[in-house]
Amino acid sequence: MRQPDTACRSIAVDGVSVQRGGREILAGVDVALDAGRIAVVGPNGSGKSTFARLLNGLVAPTSGRVRVHGIDVAQRTSEVRRRVGFVFTDPQAQILMPTPAEDLAFSLRDRPRDERRERVAAALGSHGLAAHADVPASALSGGQKQLLALASVLISDPAVIVADEPTTLLDLRNARRIGDLLLAQAAQVVLVTHDLELAARCDVAVLFDEGRIVATDTAADVVAHYRRMHG
Repeated sequence: MRQPDTACRSIAVDGVSVQRGGREILAGVDVALDAGRIAVVGPNGSGKSTFARLLNGLVAPTSGRVRVHGIDVAQRTSEVRRRVGFVFTDPQAQILMPTPAEDLAFSLRDRPRDERRERVAAALGSHGLAAHADVPASALSGGQKQLLALASVLISDPAVIVADEPTTLLDLRNARRIGDLLLAQAAQVVLVTHDLELAARCDVAVLFDEGRIVATDTAADVVAHYRRMHG
């Protein structure tokens, strides 16, 4: 697994606001993050997912600037998307091919055939999907689909992994498995989650409320602050 460049892995969001349909989703967001494991927490509708989508250009700021590892997302979106892998809440949103083997190979479509074959086999094995390589992806369990979705991101060795509530639709066992897998990555991980126990295992956390950041600190301190706000 490729190790990230720890000397330049800052996520910088400067004066960012996002408006949609006349409604302000994010307002004046300023934050710089360089920790390896970053949790993003807050109530529903607080702007967490919009913030996550800023980091690979899925959402464009109405005003302000977003840079990931020194790259301006608005100016160099394609380059950022090669560095930032995005894991959606619902794996159906990113499983594009009929079978797990084909889906993983699609993530490596610009690589030589022999390399694709070897890396797909390794990824299927490491994620417990080898026996399901050629079955319809639609026949996988919810946990297996999320593993496949995550594997399709990891196989391309992103420098940053942004995961938007990846455990929400899973049972406890699979939620723990996905959480453990994400937090074990060498890549920088930005994890949007309602699972406060999982969030507390990160290095730092960012707390959103009503479109604004209300706290940024160690994960344990931010989670404690959030619990006090809504306890």
